[in-house]
Amino acid sequence: MFAGTINGAAALDVRVARLATESTLARIVTLVAEAESQRSPTQQFTDRFERIFVPCVLVLIGVLLFAWVVVDEPFSASFYRAMAVLVAASPCALAISVPSAVLSGVARAARGGVLVKGGAPLEALGRVTAIAFDKTGTLTEGKPRLTDVVPATGVSEAELLTVAIAIEQASDHPLAAAVVRDGRERAGDTPIPATEAVESITGKGVQGRIGGSLVQIGKPGLFQESASPLSEEMKQTADRLESEGRTVMIVRRGAHYLGALGLMDTERDAAKSVLQRLRALGMQKMIMLTGDNQRVAEAIALKVGLTEARGALMPEDKVTAIKELASHKGGVAMVGDGVNDAPALANASVGIAMGAAGSDVALETADIALMADDLNHLPFAVGLSRRTTHVIRQNLWVSLAVVAVLIPSTILGLGIGTAIIFHEGSTLLVVVNALRLLGYKEPAA
Repeated sequence: MFAGTINGAAALDVRVARLATESTLARIVTLVAEAESQRSPTQQFTDRFERIFVPCVLVLIGVLLFAWVVVDEPFSASFYRAMAVLVAASPCALAISVPSAVLSGVARAARGGVLVKGGAPLEALGRVTAIAFDKTGTLTEGKPRLTDVVPATGVSEAELLTVAIAIEQASDHPLAAAVVRDGRERAGDTPIPATEAVESITGKGVQGRIGGSLVQIGKPGLFQESASPLSEEMKQTADRLESEGRTVMIVRRGAHYLGALGLMDTERDAAKSVLQRLRALGMQKMIMLTGDNQRVAEAIALKVGLTEARGALMPEDKVTAIKELASHKGGVAMVGDGVNDAPALANASVGIAMGAAGSDVALETADIALMADDLNHLPFAVGLSRRTTHVIRQNLWVSLAVVAVLIPSTILGLGIGTAIIFHEGSTLLVVVNALRLLGYKEPAA
């Protein structure tokens, strides 16, 4: 049924399998909303500081205004001292120290092809020492190719391919596109059968009907609890392909297994050098989270130089892994590009989306987007955030030190003119220090 369709005299029987609130997209939206509702530690600290510092300063000024009642001096002297303290305690440098550094950092990031959604993500990325990657489209090109076609005994390659193409051409998954594209080249002019009722099996594969027979295509795990479990031949074939770093898809029609397909996605050319640069910037843990088989994940991780790989993960498993890694010193950053990565991106200390190739949900959820879809921008973003965090700390120390020195100095008699010079000087100093970020260049590897 399409939008605008009108049902005439006939009756329609509609069966609802699940409520809209139970759909995969609804679950993803819920996970994202829960994660985004949490305030950052920096925001909480700023709120606490404002609630305490401002009232304390106002109370101190009020006390100093009436110092003439206790101390033998004219009201004008008490008033002058109170105004000097008010100038000295006015936290202009403190108030502008963080925004000036953040604005400079965000502007420099934008010039470098990195979109940062505010100061909190920029600061958070400067602290993280663990980073998790999705595989497909992030560490790899996201353009898999069909490398192996292994028919079962008594099944022709043409039969295996035509059945797989017929089902997969109704799917929008990158692996399905590879099967259809490369499979058609190998199958030649062999006719493709008609299909019906094609639907996705979330995180596991796809199924549909050809000539009344149910056809299922998916991971070996899809068939483990089936009434017709994998034959020994199919198990051996799947094991061999997985040991070679292939993503394996088993094809079954009815109760008979037609064979296995092996696909491989090549790692990005920049992946290995990017990880080396991240390690030089202080990243201690670099982990891959993927729905692919564990052995495939480990093969890719070994090639690019990751410290760990976790395979066979569903979207909710990625969220669990991210929450576990969040306890690591400094938190964890997550880099991904797909709809299934959105909950993990939202739950990470910093979510980073591959901008040009990323899904809309991932881009909306992420805190930072690499807009050119270039993994080389990741070390630049991390290095800039590290420098921004360092500048923010410098500015905070300078502004707090000036306030800490000027308040007692003015109470003890420092003139208001001198207090203004130091006060305004510290404000200019933190601004100039922050503007240095506009000239940031990533250190040579």
